[in-house]
Order: sequence, then C-alpha cells, then structure tokens
Amino acid sequence: MSVVREVTKIICSVAPLAAEIDSRCGFSGRQPCLVSKWRNKMCPNIGTKSAQMRELKLFFVEIQSFIGGEGRSSDFFCNFALIYDKIRLLTMIEKINSLKAEIQSLTASSAEEVEQIRIKYLSKKGAVTALFGEFRNVPAEMKREVGQRINDLKEAATAKLAELRESLAQGAEDSLRDVDLTRTATPHPFGTRHPLSLVRNEMLDIFARMGFTVAEGPEIEDDWHVFSSLNFPADHPARDMQDTFFIGRNPVDVLLRTHTSSVQTRVMEKTQPPIRIVCPGRVYRNEAISARAHCFFHQVEGLYIDRNVSFADLRQALLYFAQQMFGAETRIRLRPSYFPFTEPSAEMDISCHICGGKGCALCKGTGWVEILGCGMVDPNVLKSCGIDPEAYSGYAFGMGVERIANLKYKVSDLRLFSENDVRFLHEFDSAH
Repeated sequence: MSVVREVTKIICSVAPLAAEIDSRCGFSGRQPCLVSKWRNKMCPNIGTKSAQMRELKLFFVEIQSFIGGEGRSSDFFCNFALIYDKIRLLTMIEKINSLKAEIQSLTASSAEEVEQIRIKYLSKKGAVTALFGEFRNVPAEMKREVGQRINDLKEAATAKLAELRESLAQGAEDSLRDVDLTRTATPHPFGTRHPLSLVRNEMLDIFARMGFTVAEGPEIEDDWHVFSSLNFPADHPARDMQDTFFIGRNPVDVLLRTHTSSVQTRVMEKTQPPIRIVCPGRVYRNEAISARAHCFFHQVEGLYIDRNVSFADLRQALLYFAQQMFGAETRIRLRPSYFPFTEPSAEMDISCHICGGKGCALCKGTGWVEILGCGMVDPNVLKSCGIDPEAYSGYAFGMGVERIANLKYKVSDLRLFSENDVRFLHEFDSAH
C-alpha cells in the first residue's frame, strides 16, 4: 500500500482535531497541511472530543510505527511536527518517484510530441519545475535528500527528451535512405524529344540494322573538305557568297558546311575500305527563310565503299530504308540527276503515303514525293581521298531530316521545327 493511501487512512480517524494540531505545531500561514486537506475532503464529522483524543494518541503511535519514528509519544503535540514533516517528506519522495517512472515510460512519434513532453515536465510551469517550488517548504535537515532526488528527476527527464529526439532523428535518417536527395525540391514536368530528334534517331536505327556506323565532323569547315575534295569545280554556284556562309577567306576559305559530305571525306582520308558510315548533322545555306526553306537544317548522309559495290546495292539499301520508315507498301523510283561527287547520280522518289499514289496536294498530283539524292561515288573523289578507284567502288546518299519529318508527321511549315513553340512540340509527346 502506498504512503499516501496509508497515511490517509490513519488521518481520517482523527480529522476533527487537524485544525488544532496545525495551530499548535506552527503550520498556520503555510500551505494547507495534509491533515487539513484530508480532513475537509474525507471526514467532516467524527465522535466526541474525548474519543477524538484517545484516537489521536493511537494515531501518533501508528504513524510513528509506520514511518519508523522514534521517541516518546506522550507529548504527541511536540512529536507531531516531526511526524508531520516525515509524512510530507515521504509524500514528496513518492511524488518524485511516480514522476520519474512516468517520464521513463514516455514515447513520442513526432517532434511536436517531444515538445509537448518538454512543456509538460520541464517548462516554467512543468511538473518537475513545480517540485523546486515545493522544495522551499522542506525542513532544512531534509533539503539535501529531497534536493538530490529532484535533481536526479530533472536529469532523467532531460536525458529522456534527448533519447526521444535521437530516436526520431534516426528514424528520419532511415526513412531518407531510399530518397534521392539530388532531385529538385519541386517536381518539374518531363519534356520529350524534339520531332527532328525522333526522326533522326529512327533513321539512324534503320541504317544501323544494315551495318552502318555513325560518323560526325565539325560544322565549321574548310573549302577542301566541303568542295574541292568532292569534285566541285571552281566556278560552282555553291562556292559563291550568295549560297554559302563564309567566315574567312584568307589564307584559306573557312565556312559553315553546306552538307555533311565533308564528314565523308574526312573519314576516307584516314580510313581504308571497307567503309560503311552515316553522317548526321546540321548544315547551313544562305537561303531566304520560308515555309519550304531555311538557312539551317539537318541532314543524314551515307557512304559505303568496298570492292564490287554496284548501283543495285544502292537501290536495295534505299528500298529497305523507305519501307522501314514509311511502311512496307512504299515503292521507290530513281530519276537521273547530277551531283559533282557522284557518277551516275539519281534522285529518289517514294510513292505518296497520303494518297497511295493516286495524286494529292502533297505530291502535287503526281503520286510521288522526292526525299533524297544518291549515286555512285565519283572516282575523282576516291582518288582525292587516297583510295584506289580501280580496286574500290561505292555509293553515297543524302537526305534532309526536316523533309522526312514533314512527310512522316504531315507538317506543312518547315519553320515550326525551329520556333520552339511548345504547342507544336507537345503534339509529339506520344510519338515514341
């Protein structure tokens, strides 16, 4: 049985004499003693005065026996102060122990709960802090013991708060182990590939299945790789400033490349056949910008050089490309043409996939749409690049990526590809 419960039972038997006892023992003016509290609350009426005196003597004997008190009980009013202080000490110690056990059992699942615990126990109006206020009324001979117990309680409460905070921090760290801390704080919408990139990648994938590898070169080139090595005559219109963006002309002509054929010549200079490459890239020409032309655009050119390469090989490769890009029902036709770097040369048309060859606005009623130029590599080009034209032959082709994208996605204006209008670009979100 607890101290409080036991003492309550004893005091209740002599409650009517509590006020007199308080007065004789000098407790007037202090905070109400335990006897007064329990008297008023639990025992308003009890027996006659003579009976009360007899029971009071028994009360002190029983109290002294319970708390281990010593001394004579005949002068019970003198002994009452000692007994009363010991009761208060035991009660305060039990309160401290109860708070300590309560604090040790605390748990928290959030920082807010930890803060509420701190406020409840360690704030200015907290339970532990209130004990220091009660400590002022503790007799001098008992202050050392009570003060030590209160300090131990405060240290235990502080340690418990630190333990709860550390546990929460460890839990938060464990929960963040699978979180990518390099990501942006706010989500951003995912973009998609540009339609020209989609078409270029698809073209390269088709040629990769035929054994072609990708080769790249600089966009700022010299005259030799762009024109001279490719058999362009000195008076060719492409060498005029009206058609080409020249950067400098002394001591050598430097320009923005007009085609990716310059990459082919660089590869042929450094590599001996067999050569099987495709050359994607951006090119520049001095043209007025319109719905069907631009000052810059993109090309994919191809080159195959080996022994006994024929025009039939070229046709078969281009037929495979057309059917993979535009559908298995696509037909092709080759028309004679002229390019300085190929002989013989041809332009290739595909059957219009809009009207199926019947004639429409796209194919201008012919049923055919031009998509590329091609031909067998001119022997002079092979010779200028250090390849023996007697032992090797090859074919080359080139096409505009914008042209293929126009046909594939039915885009009527070439300028839409470079204006960065997100309304246009979002139309291709689900293309791949």
